[in-house]
Amino acid sequence: QVQLVESGGGLVQAGGSLRLACEASGRTFSMYGMGWFRQAPGKERECVGSINYSGSDTYYADSVKGRFTISRDNAKNTVYLQMNSLKPEDTAVYYCAQSRHGRSWSRIPNTYEYWGQGTQVTVSS
Repeated sequence: QVQLVESGGGLVQAGGSLRLACEASGRTFSMYGMGWFRQAPGKERECVGSINYSGSDTYYADSVKGRFTISRDNAKNTVYLQMNSLKPEDTAVYYCAQSRHGRSWSRIPNTYEYWGQGTQVTVSS
C-alpha cells in the first residue's frame, strides 16, 4: 500500500526557514505528480505547491511564491518543500499528497489519492 511520511515541521521565528520532506513508498514514485497542502484552524485546505512527475514543472500559490520551493528526488522517492522568509500566517498543518493517476501538477485536492499524516509548522512573531 502507498505510504507518505512527512518530516521537518516545527517551531520557527518569523523570517526563518524550514525544509519539509515527504518520503513515499508503495507506487512508482517517478510516475506521479506530488503536492504540498496546508490547513490552518478554521480554514480550507489549500495547495501551496505542486510538482510534475519529473520535476520540470511546478505550481505555487500566490501567497508563497518567491518564498517556497518545491522539488523532488525520484531516486530517493522524496518530495521537498523549502520554506524561507516564513510568516506567522504560514502557521498550519502541512500535508504532502500523491496524484491519483496524473503525471502533471495539480492544485485541486480531489485529484490526489494518497495523503501523509501531516506535520505542524508554527511561525512565531
